[in-house]
Amino acid sequence: MPPGIRKKTEDRREIRMENQYSQQNDEIEIDLAEVLMVLVEKIPMMIAVGLFTALTVFLVSRFVMSPTYESTTKIYILNKQDNANVTYSDLQMGTQLTKDYAELIQSRAVLEEVIQQLGLEMTYEQLKEQVSVTTPSDTRIISITVSSREPALAMRIANAIREASAIHITNVMDIEAVNVAETADMPTRKAGPSVGKNTLIGGVAGVFLVAAVVVVLYLMNDTIKTSEDVEKYLGLSTLALIPLAEGEKKSKKKTRRR
Repeated sequence: MPPGIRKKTEDRREIRMENQYSQQNDEIEIDLAEVLMVLVEKIPMMIAVGLFTALTVFLVSRFVMSPTYESTTKIYILNKQDNANVTYSDLQMGTQLTKDYAELIQSRAVLEEVIQQLGLEMTYEQLKEQVSVTTPSDTRIISITVSSREPALAMRIANAIREASAIHITNVMDIEAVNVAETADMPTRKAGPSVGKNTLIGGVAGVFLVAAVVVVLYLMNDTIKTSEDVEKYLGLSTLALIPLAEGEKKSKKKTRRR
């Protein structure tokens, strides 16, 4: 093969390799400015979908979901030995054992006793989902909160759990007594659902959902639209642009609609 032809062949191979390399790099690159412009163009759609989802969540939270009520009772536990004065070790021990007391309050023995005492038509697992026990830091006070769709039932269950857990804790932990810090009262305000919070979350979720769909469709669209795309992805320079006639534009629009 003559040297001139061989050189031209090698130059063509190098150009093809450079074009392939540039194409691979261009596939990895993402134009953030262009993505942002696409999102800006879709802002009306994002707002519309956000308002629709917010309105839907508002109606469901306000008129479909059943309201729940919470009633809270508090107990105070302090270890004493031989009816002596309270010492620092008693205070420290009581603080460390509050987590153990919380587990005993939600134990099967206590909750099944409450179910039998009040004649509740629910299982131990169902009642446990309605009961929450919190222990504020650096205190020996334990809060027992019960949620229910009926405010009176929430109060009755909370007081019953307090009484049953007091007996169970004194037997298991071998302490003197469990004192009542606060009895459960009849709740007058709904604890849930939070209509405003749910509406805000629904609206934000709708906006982010549309934004995610727009970005995914943009990244999956690899069609060439402009002359800059031809030079960028194919490595070729355009000589001229041929505009479409109005009749061709209308026919293309009709085809897309079909």
